[in-house]
Amino acid sequence: MVVGFNMLYRIPKKVLLLTFWDGNERATKYTGQTTGLAVASTAIELLVLKPRPTADVILEAKAAFNQAIEMKRQGKREKAHKLLLHALKMDPDHADALTELGIFLEEEKDIIQADYLYSRALTIAPRNEKALINRDRTLPLVEEIDQRYFSIIDRKVKKVMSIPKGNSALRRIMEESYYHHIYHTVAIEGNTLSLSEIRHIIETRYAVPGKSLEEQNEVIGMHAAMKYVNTTLVSRIGSVTINDILEIHRRVLGYVDPVEAGRFRTSQVFVGHHIPPHPKEVEKQMLELVQWLNSEDAMSLHPVEFAALAHYKLVYVHPFIDGNGRTSRLLMNLILMQAGYPPITIRKEQRSEYYDALEMANDGDVRPFIRFIAKCTETTLDLLLLATTEHSVGLPEAKPKFDDCKRTIPIRT
Repeated sequence: MVVGFNMLYRIPKKVLLLTFWDGNERATKYTGQTTGLAVASTAIELLVLKPRPTADVILEAKAAFNQAIEMKRQGKREKAHKLLLHALKMDPDHADALTELGIFLEEEKDIIQADYLYSRALTIAPRNEKALINRDRTLPLVEEIDQRYFSIIDRKVKKVMSIPKGNSALRRIMEESYYHHIYHTVAIEGNTLSLSEIRHIIETRYAVPGKSLEEQNEVIGMHAAMKYVNTTLVSRIGSVTINDILEIHRRVLGYVDPVEAGRFRTSQVFVGHHIPPHPKEVEKQMLELVQWLNSEDAMSLHPVEFAALAHYKLVYVHPFIDGNGRTSRLLMNLILMQAGYPPITIRKEQRSEYYDALEMANDGDVRPFIRFIAKCTETTLDLLLLATTEHSVGLPEAKPKFDDCKRTIPIRT
């Protein structure tokens, strides 16, 4: 059974007719480089603008590192730990300090974070012998942890799929989720409309007085794009095409900037520390992305991994002048839904974690981003399962304490 937006969210039947726009491009913060879940990239072809530390700072970082090693030799672990953190604060690319900090974390049983630090060290110094040896040890352990997590998610998906479609609690949570999804996906990029205002715009087709027309048109665009994904793409048999991505973007941006909607950018953009491909390279890279989306290698991945990488690759190319994040999240959900998973919501409270995971991928390891998307997937599944239990609950409030977003429920095998 395929789970589409019409199952997970009851889409209002009215068609929005508001046709006002007033748009300025809103630059996003993150970028991406592509790899598999368990293999970090060692060839990052990015032009970054991060300032390098001065020679004096590098010298001080080396001194702190050497002192940390001496403190560790003397058994003063806490002091050694602090000195390593100080060395990395001054010189984040100190491969030996990254490796030693990884050893500390591995000794504390934080295998995932230790492996990430070894990976970063190898990105900076591919022949670092200690990092190579340590990563050979942690990599299979991390792969096993990731696969176990995917198995937990798969069991929860089966539980959700076993809920009858006519279940009244499920129908209520579907409708509520629709508005929450739009609220969070536009709020991540700075939209200030409240959840109730977004519901008003979609349900009544009237503008909210005193509120930005651009922000209201972003909501209308997301509504149109979600309907298109659900009614046209989710159940369609066949490959994802460049035209599909352009049509999604045409709706995402169409009410804000109809000139740029549905077409690749023709000017260079700068996104945080990342300079995306030159406009002349965009179409070529998009063709390569679509070829990968339809490849046997991509389709053999776990659906969550596949969806996360698709999201990340599209953000990395940054093919549009605006609306790249929203389009990437819709492409991610299209892949999840075609695989029988519910569409997920990245909540605005997770914005920092979301951007940080993308920046880690930018540094050479995409696995933290895939794990972040996996966590969001599990959270969505938990909300659906909790909503359909005997003691049902609704979605978290639009501005909850973040702990409310991180609850998970066990699934019995």
